[in-house]
Order: sequence, then C-alpha cells, then structure tokens
Amino acid sequence: MSESPGERPVPELIDDRAADMLRAVAEDEVVGYIQYLVLEAPEAALAPVHTIVDPGHEGHGIASALAAEFYALADREGVAVAPLCPYVAQWAERHPDRAAPASEELLEAARVKVAEDPSLW
Repeated sequence: MSESPGERPVPELIDDRAADMLRAVAEDEVVGYIQYLVLEAPEAALAPVHTIVDPGHEGHGIASALAAEFYALADREGVAVAPLCPYVAQWAERHPDRAAPASEELLEAARVKVAEDPSLW
C-alpha cells in the first residue's frame, strides 16, 4: 500500500465470507465495511445490509470503493446483488454499467430473511 506525504493509505478490500462482511483495511485497522447476507433462493445472491465507514475516514471514497468491490465480487462469483443497504442501492443507481438491478422477487426474499432474523439488520 503506497501513499504520498499527507495522504491516507489506500485500504485493502477483504471479503470475510465467514463473517458475511467485506472489509476495508488500512494499516491493519478496519476503516469501513459492508455487512451482507447470502441468499440461495429465489437465486444465489448477496444482499448488502449495512455500509459503515469509520468517522475518521469518511469523505475519502471508502464506501464507494466497498460498493464497487461488492458488485465486482458478486460478478466474479456469478451471483446477483439484492441491495437492502440504502448507500449500496444509491451507488448502484449511479453506476448502472457496473451494477445490474435486482428483481423485486429477489429484494423481497432478502427483506423476508432479515425480518426472520432481525439481528441481520
């Protein structure tokens, strides 16, 4: 990770599937993350629930980098994305070339899964 004087290091984006979390790590510190859940039906999908950036790191493009990597990760795995997180949903609307829209059926399945287990929210 390289940086110029006065610049923050570029975070490394790490998918921790066991924790259902995509983390942004800079200097061995988690500076942001997307918490998500995995869906099997009505199709295989990842559903981002929260995007959190440490207040000391806001305004540096970390949330956007996480959203972009989240969609890239899903694309590499050949699965859909059902964005429940408002930030990720807005990012997807601004980047339709990189974020295919989710079907209403898939979004509803994600909402049902969260309703069944509110700890996911």
